[in-house]
Amino acid sequence: MDKIMSIALATPAEILRALGQRLRAQRLAQELAQRDLAQMAGLSLGAVRKLEQDGQSSLDTLVRVTQALGLTEELEPLFKLRRHSIAQMEQAAATHQRQRAPKRSTP
Repeated sequence: MDKIMSIALATPAEILRALGQRLRAQRLAQELAQRDLAQMAGLSLGAVRKLEQDGQSSLDTLVRVTQALGLTEELEPLFKLRRHSIAQMEQAAATHQRQRAPKRSTP
């Protein structure tokens, strides 16, 4: 999928498959057997196979495999707040300063 279409245009199933394929490529580049990766990540062999085959896994499995492959830094930019304008930057800064929601006034 990586060579055919942008991940932004992909279906959820296509994105999952692409992530599984990318993790498989990383494992192979490190010359690790699926069984070895599963052991390093504290997972079953079936969990690693399923992840690589079609991307189906829990977030816990994904994070464990990412850690075992030494790719944790690759997760850093995920879902980071993007600031495109000064107004968004100011709003984000104000959001970070708030610690509680305002109390409702009682009638």
